[in-house]
Amino acid sequence: MKKSIKPNRWTPYLFIAPNFIGFLVFILIPVLFSLLIAFTDFNIFKGLEGTSFIGLKNFMNIFSDEWFKAAFWNNLLFALVTIPSMIFLSAVLATVLNDKVHGKTLMRAIIFIPYISSVVAVAAVWSILYNPSNGVINQALMAIGIENVPGWLGSLDWALPALMIIAVWMGLGYNTTIYMSALQGIDKSIYEAADIDGAGGIQTFFKITLPMLKNTSFFLVITNIIASFQVFGTVNIMTDGGPGKATTVLAHYIYVTGFRYHKMGYASAMAWILLLIIFVVTLSQWKIQKKFEETM
Repeated sequence: MKKSIKPNRWTPYLFIAPNFIGFLVFILIPVLFSLLIAFTDFNIFKGLEGTSFIGLKNFMNIFSDEWFKAAFWNNLLFALVTIPSMIFLSAVLATVLNDKVHGKTLMRAIIFIPYISSVVAVAAVWSILYNPSNGVINQALMAIGIENVPGWLGSLDWALPALMIIAVWMGLGYNTTIYMSALQGIDKSIYEAADIDGAGGIQTFFKITLPMLKNTSFFLVITNIIASFQVFGTVNIMTDGGPGKATTVLAHYIYVTGFRYHKMGYASAMAWILLLIIFVVTLSQWKIQKKFEETM
């Protein structure tokens, strides 16, 4: 009679160990360390020996930091403009591509490519397009009769909108893909009934499609809010936060403070404030959605 093989109770833990160790070493420990040094004047070159405990001083200094305030308002404006634009355009594109459109598979790929493209490559291409004298965008604007073309990345007024356009362009593919998946779950008979009642395409979109996609829209709003407060790559490569404070955003300012000015303690304090901002915004969104669902 064969003996039954008893499973080793440690086997499952061995399988998850590599991932857990990576999470522990590269995420959990650095996060806890950043919280610790947020209460100190930690400097990379001074090390732990030259570090002293300063309590809440770093957090208090944030409220009088004009650069932090400028970065916060730029981030807020960035989110308020890019998120509604991205959500609406993605819903429209998903609705169009969900219908019987020729070449929609190719269109999906074209729309999704910017999302998976290298930020460095995207920044390089758009920097050329935004060239104030020889860029394709300004050349096209002048061709249609616009004389006072924007200075784009070199302009105090147009630098941030230029980055917003790139953010919408890059995020459109992901949001459209999510919406297209959600559209598959809507009963086709609803659209057939609307068509029988004489509803047009625009009416159907606003009265049926958008309300049926509210849960998906909520998910995308949350993820895009988090992404908008973490925008860094295009800012760092294309404008470096300039000109002046025009494109200074929180993630970039935290990076500059920590790795250029070596004020790691202060940078860590700002990073935790950023985490708190994202947490409060996300929690508020959950509360709003819950109340909205209760009134439906």
